[in-house]
Amino acid sequence: MARTRSRALALITDYNILGLSLALFIFVYVSISARLIDIRLEIFITGFGLWMTAIAFLTLFLIYRGYFVFFENIWQGQTPVKRIAGIRVVRDDGRPLSLEKATLESLLHYIDESLFIGAILIMFNKSEKYLGDLVTATIVAQAQALAKSANLTISEEGKLSYMSLQKISDLSQLLPDDFSIVREYLQRLNIMSNEGRISLSLKLSEEVRSIINLPIMPADIPSDVFLEACLFSLSITRILVSNQKSGKWGE
Repeated sequence: MARTRSRALALITDYNILGLSLALFIFVYVSISARLIDIRLEIFITGFGLWMTAIAFLTLFLIYRGYFVFFENIWQGQTPVKRIAGIRVVRDDGRPLSLEKATLESLLHYIDESLFIGAILIMFNKSEKYLGDLVTATIVAQAQALAKSANLTISEEGKLSYMSLQKISDLSQLLPDDFSIVREYLQRLNIMSNEGRISLSLKLSEEVRSIINLPIMPADIPSDVFLEACLFSLSITRILVSNQKSGKWGE
């Protein structure tokens, strides 16, 4: 997880950029509206000034709230400053930020900013989360850690557990979508909070257990290792299929 100091500095700088953007819009708005108001009696209806003001306030709101939503959506959890600082907003399970969560988190920034609520929450929770993080189940992680997590190596314990599982379960029941979910979880292990990792690991293991018709979870296999073993079965399947296609089956 990114250190609070780095995140706070990035947030302050983002707001400075946002402030300059708002100031530029106001300058352009005042310049254009002043010229239009001079000729409004000839070409515009009564109340033109009120319409211009309403549009201006709406645009200011969209810029103010949309800055974080826009950039964190197209850059997968990064604003321009977060990108430079090498930090990124992701979900607790390590998956990329969705548009819905980016929007909700942005709206909750207002509450975090009011009465120093965000700062107070950070002081009293171990995960150092703002209100927006708690509600949307997100964290701010080092982008470098995310890049490293893309490389996944099955542990020897996972490979050995596969040998045990194939004797007591039907791993062939796992579909490509199931493997994708398991792989994504395992790739993000090192950036998850302990609470999020344990909760998601148990939930995902139970879902996989029911798919492969395993009566109960093996007591001697940790849930993360169990998921590794299931993912390893995909590698074995691919090797067997490759051998069949190349004519090596049975050699």
